Formats: sequence, C-alpha cells, structure tokens
Amino acid sequence: MCYNIAFLEARAAKYEKRYQHILPPDWRPEQVQLEFPVYYFVSGFEHPYLPLVTAEGIDAYQWGLIPSWVKTSEQAEDLQNKTLNAVGETAFEKPSFRKSIASKRGLIGINGFYEWRDVKGVKYPYFIMLRKEEIFSLGTLIETWVDKSSGEIHKTFSIITTEANPMLEVIHNLKKRMPLIIDKEMEARWIDPDLTKEEVKSLIKPYDDKKMKAYTVSRSLNKVRTHRNTSDALTPVDYPELEE
Repeated sequence: MCYNIAFLEARAAKYEKRYQHILPPDWRPEQVQLEFPVYYFVSGFEHPYLPLVTAEGIDAYQWGLIPSWVKTSEQAEDLQNKTLNAVGETAFEKPSFRKSIASKRGLIGINGFYEWRDVKGVKYPYFIMLRKEEIFSLGTLIETWVDKSSGEIHKTFSIITTEANPMLEVIHNLKKRMPLIIDKEMEARWIDPDLTKEEVKSLIKPYDDKKMKAYTVSRSLNKVRTHRNTSDALTPVDYPELEE
C-alpha cells in the first residue's frame, strides 16, 4: 500500500512547471494557494493537504477520500482512515470509489515514497523513487464532500494501488502492492474525465521497475509516535543482515 510519501517541493513555481504540459489554458496560479510545507516524510494518517493536478488545474486536496454520500462529519472522519488507498483492481466496484474512478481522477506529484520489507519479523524501511524523474506522478481518485452541518467544502483524494512489480515484491514482501505510478506521457490521459471504463483499467498496472531505484533508510521511521518529518528520513542506512 502507499501510506507514506516525500513531498519536497515548497516552491509552487517548480511544481507548476512540472505539470504545465497538462494544465488547462485558462488556469492561473493565483487561483489557489499553492505554498505547502516540505515533507521529508508524511503519513496519510495525518491527512495532510497536498497539491493535486486535475482536469481543472492544481488545487489543494486532503489525503483520505470522503465520498459525496457521507452524511455526518463523524462518519467522514472515521472513513478517511480507510480510504487513503484505493485498490485499482476493484475500485469500479467499491461504493467509496466507483463514482470517482469513472470521471474524477487526479495526479499527485511526489519525490518518492516509503515501503517496509519484513525480514524474520523485523521491518526495514525503504525510500523509493524514479531514476530519471525528480517529481513523478501517482494516480489518485478525487471527491468533493460538503459537510451539511456547517456548509464546509472538503476536497479529498485517495492514492490508487496495484500489484507490485518485481522490485516492490521484494521490498513490500508481505502485501506485495505498490502505488499506481503514471508515466509522464500518460498523465494527460489519466486525468481525462471522458475515458471509458476499459481505458481507465488499461492504465492501472505495475510500473516498470527498471525505471525505479530504492535504498534502505533509518528504522527510526518505524516509530509512529516520534517526529519523523526530518531530512534524516532520506539518509541512506546500510543493514549488513540484508546483504546476507
């Protein structure tokens, strides 16, 4: 699954430039607030707001999708912890996701993500990125929910997952899943709201592991109650026992 990412682009201009090839002609940066914290490590369970690219432009969305049919804020809060990810193979059948995957798809640009390898019951975290893309895209589902008690509008998202490629099968060796990475050439197609069901399904597949790289990082990231959003989260750490 994908619950932890690195988002290092505090400069909105750099993020906008990365996606200028798919932004609509009438979109202007001043339409939204695009300054975000630097996240060396951020968990989806913290429900951060992050910049997503959609057919309408770039806007801030909160991690943890809230379906439009949710009735109360209590139900929304409970559901968000369960919708950080959406299994790509079943998203068209799930009540929480089937409306979004049909026509409300987005991209989140990240610098990398974290997954854990289990070796004899010990968890080893890895930082994973692409070889040639400093910022690369994960496929997301998006939804807007209105809290009827307050009128507040919530823009939310979920990251799609798919079967692991050979590299992620070794790293994420218990669940053998990975986030859906969308090739740069396919980004405009992914956010096109008019794709058919079969066209969407054809884009949900494991990414080529030859285009990816990974290294082990500190096991201090295993401690969920500590402050993990520091640059140390990206520092390579070697574990001799893994080499054996």
